Amino acid sequence: MTDPLRPMGSKPRLYEQVLDRLRSYAAEGGLGAGDRLPTERDLAARLGVSRASVKQAIVVLEVQGLVEVRHGGGTYLLRDTLDAEPVEQLVDRRRRLPDVLDAREALETKLAELAAERRTDEDVAAMDSALAHMRAEITAGGHGVEGDRLFHAAVTAAGHSAILAEFMRSLTDRITESRHESLRQPGRPVRSLTQHRTIFDAIVAQQPGRAAAAMRRHVQTVARVRLLDWDPEDPEDPGAPGAPGAPGEKEPQGS
Repeated sequence: MTDPLRPMGSKPRLYEQVLDRLRSYAAEGGLGAGDRLPTERDLAARLGVSRASVKQAIVVLEVQGLVEVRHGGGTYLLRDTLDAEPVEQLVDRRRRLPDVLDAREALETKLAELAAERRTDEDVAAMDSALAHMRAEITAGGHGVEGDRLFHAAVTAAGHSAILAEFMRSLTDRITESRHESLRQPGRPVRSLTQHRTIFDAIVAQQPGRAAAAMRRHVQTVARVRLLDWDPEDPEDPGAPGAPGAPGEKEPQGS
């Protein structure tokens, strides 16, 4: 049987090749959730690449919610497979996510303000129901995705602004992406539920300024995702910005 961690050739985006080898290694070794990958040092030695490319591959797996990196404790699988979306799709999502988050902050902050001014008893009941749904999802071990969607939809409805609601509908797919990206961050579902409750309380109390501020803080939290910290350029690609030997870059001195 071919060793999936055999040395590799050098090509641009070497970490994508590392990813392929890691997926094969996990599949052929029967690894599943809770199992630990070899150390970065061991992987680099066996694959014949630098630790930088191994680290980049691990970051991609972490961004996709497939592994957990425990500082000083190793890298562990969170699922029974390392199969996930192609890196190019991840790169595309990283490229458009900041614009989506900017739009969400602008629209949803205003909608929360309007909701505090215009909400009805039916709107309050819908938001309360959404919070209960999200709480139940999290208690059951989920991320609370559907409850999150229901809550933001209820706030939008409570704003009673047809034009803003239409803008939100036009962004549905992109907002869903940002929702999934945010809620799979460690500890994020519980934090989001708490922030939703703060928004809800301000809307119920009919305090527009407080509701807008709470929604702005919430969307800014949503914007803090591992994906945006990831640089998709291969650190071993000679043409990559910041890579040793890249145009306009100096070779690093020392070790």
